[in-house]
Amino acid sequence: MTKTVLRWLLAVFYFAAGVIHLAFPDPFLTIMPAFVPMPEAVVLWTGVAEILGAIGLAQDVSLPLRRAAGWGLAAYALCVWPANINHFALDLARLGGGLGLAYHVPRMVAQPAIIWLALWVGGCLPRKEKRRGP
Repeated sequence: MTKTVLRWLLAVFYFAAGVIHLAFPDPFLTIMPAFVPMPEAVVLWTGVAEILGAIGLAQDVSLPLRRAAGWGLAAYALCVWPANINHFALDLARLGGGLGLAYHVPRMVAQPAIIWLALWVGGCLPRKEKRRGP
């Protein structure tokens, strides 16, 4: 039950994030590290990836598709981490400290948790076998 609820919450979160990436790309372009080529295309395709991952994660009948979405969203969260780190550095360098440590530190800590969550709810992690009798 908990796993299903978290799977749906993560799917809704990623779907909404994908729509926001497509509808309002400018904030994402401002945090893009300078080494990333074609930033507009990257923001567009990250939005598409989030939406497709969310749709895959929402699948009840297709476990292979859900697993692919879990792996894809975990890889996605890992790949966008440099943009989050760049946002952290740029924001704290602003006069007044931008959003501050109270925003950025939990966000940095949450990234590995989001990666693990995508793998767990996607059915990508090995299951522990239940012991039966002696």
